[in-house]
Amino acid sequence: MRRAPLLFLLGVAGCAAGPPTIGEPGAELPDARAEASYQAALDRVTEHREVYSGLDTKLFCAATYQSPEFREARVRRQAQFQTWPQARLDQALEQERADAREVHEVVFGVSIVDRRFDDFDSKSTIWRLSLASDQGEVTPLSLKRVGRATADMRAYYPYMGDFWTLYSARFPAAVAGKPLVGAATRSLVFRISSTQGQVEMSFPVGPPPAAAPAATASPAPPPGPLNPPRQ
Repeated sequence: MRRAPLLFLLGVAGCAAGPPTIGEPGAELPDARAEASYQAALDRVTEHREVYSGLDTKLFCAATYQSPEFREARVRRQAQFQTWPQARLDQALEQERADAREVHEVVFGVSIVDRRFDDFDSKSTIWRLSLASDQGEVTPLSLKRVGRATADMRAYYPYMGDFWTLYSARFPAAVAGKPLVGAATRSLVFRISSTQGQVEMSFPVGPPPAAAPAATASPAPPPGPLNPPRQ
């Protein structure tokens, strides 16, 4: 009789799906269109994963790839919440564009049942992180523990429940002397792995597809013998 594997992985893609968030919801912008635009930008570069042992949860995880488009959306959202002057916004946007040219950054949140393993930034951690494309694989240049979840974090990353911890991983922009994102690259794959489980998340690269133009109704034909006017 074969033994069932100890761990199995259930992936849930997209920001709308995933485990229920415990805690006060994050703030939203008063402008409904601006709020919807941000959530759409977030959804495009965010994925969720869950790791189980039998029927018991071992790990909840969600990650957001800091694409150039999302960086701009995030900064503009912060500027609206904090009422920045235009000069401050312009400076922040330029810094984000410079960072996007230098590194690939993934911000990820985790909720681990065994808190001893919530130590991704430790030198002795059991976890291995990587970012891969069709060009190769890289490991983090730096890994920062941002901290335990707060309502402020949830204004930008709604998946950050009360028992979650937020991290930021920065990866090199090149592998073996060539860009990690080449001309034909369509996605980046972020992996977290250890004896406690493995997760894999894929993020699109490049600008989002242009919205299709709205359909316009054809003009009604003029009245005539074959098209009598409506009563």
